[in-house]
Amino acid sequence: MDKPDSILSLLPARLKQARQAQGLSLDAVAKLSGVSRSMVSQIERGESSPTVSTLWNLTRALQVDFAGLLEEQAGSRIEVLRVDEVPTIENHGDGCTIRILSPPEDAGRHEVYELRFADGGMLESEPHACGTKENLTVIEGVLTVTSGDASNRLNTGETARYAADVPHRLQAVGQARAFLVVKGV
Repeated sequence: MDKPDSILSLLPARLKQARQAQGLSLDAVAKLSGVSRSMVSQIERGESSPTVSTLWNLTRALQVDFAGLLEEQAGSRIEVLRVDEVPTIENHGDGCTIRILSPPEDAGRHEVYELRFADGGMLESEPHACGTKENLTVIEGVLTVTSGDASNRLNTGETARYAADVPHRLQAVGQARAFLVVKGV
């Protein structure tokens, strides 16, 4: 975006869209943000430019991204991580490489991993937070999944859903590759 004026021209409509998307009245936004109803109305009509502090209060009240409001094409970005940019953990298992596919801000809530196992490789985990579940899909090979006292063997294409708030382990039979989704509460 080259022109500061074009940024400001987007703001009124974006704020109004965010308010309406949540079904909030001007009065409700005023109460949530601490910004007067008349000021919110003036900003939405493009009659007043908010200070950074006012804009911050409004975005917090509307639960929208401060920077996202000012982008020319909000929601039309694609974030790409090339192969060599994907964070990888090599020392958190025995013969297991973990590629972290989810963004860091999702940690503890919704994590996505690609797991690659050498022949007989294993990933053993201590219990995660209470209520955490894992969904594992075997892409190639065979894995034995153990959650607490339960154990099951998965072949290529099969999925297991299991408790991860107990000790759990993934053990490869030969080489294997899988996708793992960790869902926190």
